[in-house]
Amino acid sequence: MKTLVIVIHPNIEESVINKRWIEELNQYPENFTIHELHKLYPDEKIDIQAEQKLLEEHDKIVFQFPFYWFNSPPLFKKWLDQVLTYGWAYGSKSNYKMSGKKVALVISVGIDESDYQESGKYKYTLEELTRPFEVTFEYIKSNYKPLFAYYGIEQNSSDEWIQKSIPLYLNFLNSL
Repeated sequence: MKTLVIVIHPNIEESVINKRWIEELNQYPENFTIHELHKLYPDEKIDIQAEQKLLEEHDKIVFQFPFYWFNSPPLFKKWLDQVLTYGWAYGSKSNYKMSGKKVALVISVGIDESDYQESGKYKYTLEELTRPFEVTFEYIKSNYKPLFAYYGIEQNSSDEWIQKSIPLYLNFLNSL
């Protein structure tokens, strides 16, 4: 079964690494469904039923986004609020449509990994800062997997640095 990769990037055309990751995935259409939220919903009017149907058609779901202001782009939060509805994703009378589905985050990070440590500049790891996503997906009974992060994009945006991420990214996706 194909992996659904939901890309949440407000300006993918100017992206350095997320854009390159999408280009790589496009070489494997039999393995990946690429779903770019900002391209599909530039007005942020989300088609809830279409999104839910797409989720139901996949057993592995990856949310790919740049990390800034210690969070995801705002459209991701809006998507979570509108798509993971009571009765569909959770609740006393829910079918828990996301139950058992493997869910993971793929995050591009501008700052070095050493800054995201207890002893680092930001005092917390990326895993700690993304804990609300983990709790959300566990709440709806999904099988939340450890995240994939590629750090240091602001300091290392060379073609070589980006190319180095490709096998790591693909290995992560294929290991879900």
